Amino acid sequence: MSRKGRVERTTKETGVLVEIDLDGTGKVDVSTGVGFYDHMLDQLGRHGLFDLTVKTEGDLHIDSHHTIEDTALALGAAFKQALGDKVGIYRFGNCTVPLDESLAQVTVDLSGRPYLVHTEPENIAPMIGSYDTTMTRHILESFVAQAQIALHVHVPYGRNAHHIVECQFKALARALRYASERDPRAAGILPSTKGAL
Repeated sequence: MSRKGRVERTTKETGVLVEIDLDGTGKVDVSTGVGFYDHMLDQLGRHGLFDLTVKTEGDLHIDSHHTIEDTALALGAAFKQALGDKVGIYRFGNCTVPLDESLAQVTVDLSGRPYLVHTEPENIAPMIGSYDTTMTRHILESFVAQAQIALHVHVPYGRNAHHIVECQFKALARALRYASERDPRAAGILPSTKGAL
């Protein structure tokens, strides 16, 4: 059974197309107009082994906020769509990823209930190219709201802003991969005592 999601989102500020295949090989084709964000979405696809296409055209003449936010919303919706009924998946996933001096710890529950806990070092550099580093939390908030998952992201230490953000995306990719994979011991079983996710 195919586990693919496709979402088109069009507003006065942006036009977004996201396609994702949870059972892919990490093939990525991403273009948002925000170079560092493209790099992070590339990490998400490659380390999650998700085939991922993202095409966004936004009002970058204002700033990158709407482009980044709307892409994250569409990505979360496409991920939820691709999960389908969640029967037979592991549901929970976690991963800890170091990147030089930085460390990210990510735990996810594909619970059907959106909740985000996010901590990272304070006073990191405000910009990475045209990417506003305060947007990292907002990306996760937007993704969680649409994917309807519980996500805990903790960066206990780090100095370099690029490393601090990138290790979060790499750890998120792996945690989502592990949680969404099919459990061969639970074929046909919904991983919930409530009978719904």
